[in-house]
Parts: sequence; C-alpha cells; structure tokens
Amino acid sequence: MKIDVLTLFPEMFDGVFQASILGKAKEKGIVDLQAINFRAYSGNKHNTVDDYPYGGGGGMVLKPEPVFAAVEDLKLEEDVKPRVVLLCPQGAQFTQQKAEELAKEQHIVLICGHYEGYDERIREHLVTDELSIGDYVLTGGEIPAMVLIDSVVRLLPGVLGNETSAVTDSYSTGLLEHPHYTRPSAFRGWEVPEVLISGHHANIEVWRRQQSLLRTLERRPDLLKSAELSDKERKWIASRRKQETDKTRT
Repeated sequence: MKIDVLTLFPEMFDGVFQASILGKAKEKGIVDLQAINFRAYSGNKHNTVDDYPYGGGGGMVLKPEPVFAAVEDLKLEEDVKPRVVLLCPQGAQFTQQKAEELAKEQHIVLICGHYEGYDERIREHLVTDELSIGDYVLTGGEIPAMVLIDSVVRLLPGVLGNETSAVTDSYSTGLLEHPHYTRPSAFRGWEVPEVLISGHHANIEVWRRQQSLLRTLERRPDLLKSAELSDKERKWIASRRKQETDKTRT
C-alpha cells in the first residue's frame, strides 16, 4: 500500500512514520508512507496557499490550486486510482469498518487542512471521501491523518505479529473486546478468572464472548443494535437488562 499525506507540516510525521508498528511496516516494505508539503505546489513566488474567504468573515481558506496540483501530480506517478480523503470535522465518522474498507486499497491520499477550511471546489471535484475522527475541532488534519494511518496499516497482512489480533479487536466484530489478563495469576489479592487458566478452550471462548457482550451492553449498548447476535445471545442480553432494571426498582 502507498499512503501520501498532503500537509503544510510534514515534519509532524517524522516520528510517527519511523516508530513502532508503522516503522516496522515501512521497513518490511508493506507500506510506503510519505508526507508532502503541498506549499511546494502553490505556483506563486510567496508560496501562498490560503486567502480571504469570499463574502467576508474570519479566518483564511485553503486555495484550490495547490491542493489540486499536488493530488494530480501524485496520480500521474501510477495507473492506480487512489482514494483521496479529506480530513475535516464535517466528514463522515471514521469507524473500524471504514478502516477495513480502506485497508483493501492500493493507494490512499490524505489531505490535511488548516485555517478556517477548504475551498468548496476541493470537496466537490477532487476528493472521494470526507472523514472525521470525532465531533470536535482540531487545529489541523495532521492528527486525524495519523489516527487513520495507524488504524489502516495495522490491518495489512504481515504488519501485526499475531494475525488474529486485528480480527478480535473492539469494533471489528461489532462489539467491544473482552477483558485480557496475563501473569501473575494473583496480583495484590486480585485473581485471574479461573476459566482462563483452566485450559478448556471451548469454555474460554464462551466466557470471552459473554464478557464482550456484557462490556458492550454496559459501555456501548448502541452497538448491539447492528451486531450479529444469535437468538440465545439476544435472550441473554434481555435477561441482563431485566436484572439491571429490577435492581434499579428495588
């Protein structure tokens, strides 16, 4: 996979691209990561990439010329049509499902904005996706781009040491992930659940599934509406809800 990030601050990505899982993926040749300063495509002697908004108002707006030129230059390098992602608070919410979708692409171009916003023609005629990492506003699109890259790259074959890790992560199954424990089995009087040290793999899987359901019910019940559940699991959830309701009444 090739991921190009168009940003006014490429130095922000130096450490991110070299460290931890992303750094190892890059070393293995699984992903090609590049941060490009689109100011180089400004086309004017002052390297200006923003201007005042038509109609007045506060802030500055990113001009279309340098962004279009940068993306079109990247497209000329290969025959593959890239996904061009605009990172902005107005975009659709970035989810695990979207990460899995993007992980199937060969080339992704991320556009990191700054200032008041983008010229609307960038949205209308250049990008394929608009994505947001949450309902809040940041100073630029660099941190959202890092979030997206980390989330997508870890799904690529050969990136994680354990290939099942990404499959069982929270949200990958539509539910939150079950609790994890490691050695020692007893720590300050707190014991690891007996089923996990029993060696009975079928019982362990049942326990993990129930814990995943319970954690989702307690923390993100909204996810249960779209999760794939068996009839037995739906009855179990209804029973848990009834128990909580009865506790509240008493």
